[in-house]
Amino acid sequence: MKWMLTGGAGYIGAHILRALHDQGHDVVVLDDLSTGLRRKVSEGVPFVEASILDTDSVTRALTDHRVDGVIHLAAKKSVGESVEQPHMYFEQNVQGTMALLDAIKAADVHHMVLSSSAAVYGSPDVDAVTEDTPTMPINPYGQTKLAQEWLVRDLSESGYDLSWVALRYFNVAGAGADDLGDTGVFNLIPMVLRALDDGQAPQVFGDTYPTPDGTCIRDYIHVQDLAEAHVAAVTQAERGGRTDIYNVGRGMGFSVLDVLDAVRSAMGSDFAHEISAPRAGDPASLVAAVNRIHSELGWQAQRDLADMVTSAWSAWQAFPPA
Repeated sequence: MKWMLTGGAGYIGAHILRALHDQGHDVVVLDDLSTGLRRKVSEGVPFVEASILDTDSVTRALTDHRVDGVIHLAAKKSVGESVEQPHMYFEQNVQGTMALLDAIKAADVHHMVLSSSAAVYGSPDVDAVTEDTPTMPINPYGQTKLAQEWLVRDLSESGYDLSWVALRYFNVAGAGADDLGDTGVFNLIPMVLRALDDGQAPQVFGDTYPTPDGTCIRDYIHVQDLAEAHVAAVTQAERGGRTDIYNVGRGMGFSVLDVLDAVRSAMGSDFAHEISAPRAGDPASLVAAVNRIHSELGWQAQRDLADMVTSAWSAWQAFPPA
């Protein structure tokens, strides 16, 4: 089968592309390069520069490359930015997915792996969220990711033959190779490294959350582990039949202060941090229950927080973001 990877020139997409390529999968990348980098697309991989909002261009690409399935990553992904610019997030993430699904139908494509997010859960009062935990997103980003799931589900239940898997990512970090590091400074580790590069103290947004040290707790997943989860999901989708949703995390939570300590250890130096006001839309704690993906897809995270921070720091030094 041939797969189209939307957003394949981005941080996560480039890791998925390399993992699929290493396993012998046939992939074509579609990306508008609004945040992605052309250099991250492996040499020899077909590349289409287009927006998912452009149904005609996407349909043509799907047809010309005889694509059988789509791995859909192309989306806006910053919680804070989504609070400030919700319209942009609904346009790109929801309208973009609607346009993509129109192209999928027009091109007679019947397999899909959807990039979703733990943000769909909101701020649940549980130690670990399962896939059956009620979805109650508390920010526009989470709302758009849940809407994407609904759109794909509704298409599959409307009579159109669509085999699909949705992966709800928890907090993605690290780098599988130095040239694939996170160049978008939206996530915690890159934000810390950017602040230090600028000679500033990293900001901790809130220290009065109902957690042991007062800072937010998240389940961090190495981007290479996440890429390998997509390989497992592609295998599941290729089999056809039953569809499902899976959490993708390690099943362990770390606070913001834990991550700062891991950065200090990786860099071999100490630094101060500053406490700022909590950000709108940030839940206190989100940790995954990962039993389902382990039992049904045979996938389990292999890399720990130290691996994530060390690899992120190495990539940052080798390819510092502009």
